[in-house]
Amino acid sequence: MKRLILVVLLVAIAAVAGIVRSHTSRGVTLSKLPQAIAGESENANETREEIRQAYKLTSGARVRVSGINGAVKVETSETTTAEVHIERIGKSAEALGRRKVVIEATANSLDIRGKKGDAGLIARMFGSNPTERVTLKLPRQIALATEGVNGSVIIGEVDGPVEVHGVNGRVEVAQAKGAAEFHGINGNISVALKEIQSDSVSINGINGNIELRLAEGMSADLEAHGMNGNVVSDLPDFVLEKAKHGNYLAHVGRGGNSISANGINGNIRLSRVMTATSAKS
Repeated sequence: MKRLILVVLLVAIAAVAGIVRSHTSRGVTLSKLPQAIAGESENANETREEIRQAYKLTSGARVRVSGINGAVKVETSETTTAEVHIERIGKSAEALGRRKVVIEATANSLDIRGKKGDAGLIARMFGSNPTERVTLKLPRQIALATEGVNGSVIIGEVDGPVEVHGVNGRVEVAQAKGAAEFHGINGNISVALKEIQSDSVSINGINGNIELRLAEGMSADLEAHGMNGNVVSDLPDFVLEKAKHGNYLAHVGRGGNSISANGINGNIRLSRVMTATSAKS
């Protein structure tokens, strides 16, 4: 009986080997099958699509950018118009169809989000997704939020709160005012704080170094827990009160404005915002 089972197993193995040889002899390897199913060629030229829109926004409008597979850049100025430029790049027109970018706008809000397209199951499983590059020119007086960005996030001067969540790339903010939140960032962070409210700066789950540039004359209390790094500063009014087992407590000036940091794999550096006067001295 055992000999019969062994014979059956050997026959089955030989049959499988014959199928693999048959595919290979026709020039199609198993590693090529996903591309063949998706109908793509490795040497296909890129397909590009551009979206350009403009919207009027009121002062203090909320702008949200989420689910973008690529870099996000936000420029700001004294304007009431939001200019949206999105460039989508894929290996083919079919690849572009695997994702889409939805824009919804009112006078008080602008929502830009990437989402799955109408491609079939096989295309979603084996095909490559397109990338997106989002460039926004926005009014300075807004509340800005970004979430789920697979790329860098570069933001200009914002006279309002800034929220950045779930980013796989570096984050730079030229200016935030009132409140700032940075959660789940895989990259370095550099942000200038013009004016902050009590308990309004929150930094959690960061895999990278953090640079906080405080406006001239701003005081703050920094409390950090679960850090794999150090808290440093070259400010003359900086006092490091506690530094033990990844927990830090520091003061700048008179203190008062709270900056909270938790779960940081990197260093935190405090400095002053460079102004024209300080640059000359």
